[in-house]
Amino acid sequence: MTGQECEACGAPEGLGEAFEELAGVMARLRSPGGCPWDHEQTHQSLARHMLEEAYESVEAIDAGDWEHLGEELGDLLLQIVFQSRIAEEEGLFDLSDVVGGITAKLQRRHPHIFGSETVDSPE
Repeated sequence: MTGQECEACGAPEGLGEAFEELAGVMARLRSPGGCPWDHEQTHQSLARHMLEEAYESVEAIDAGDWEHLGEELGDLLLQIVFQSRIAEEEGLFDLSDVVGGITAKLQRRHPHIFGSETVDSPE
């Protein structure tokens, strides 16, 4: 572990600020006066990059290369942030919707943790 955890939730300390900074960097890259390459990208033009980063993440896992995995997961996260930013610009959804959606799904799928159900085994 590289940092301390939030006592209340167990998340790495400063995660919110780091995530907001990443979203802000992407917003600036896509804004007028930002990076011309980033600005011209579309969902379709980035799709192959998302797949490539997912494959590279799996390769790092298979190789047991944990340092490289951290880098590849960052590249994969970039694709999620990038796609979400484009969707926000198109009025479809934003990064908060993506994060909120997966949080709600995890809570729904784990009623034994976030609800009143009990379980006795992983199955």
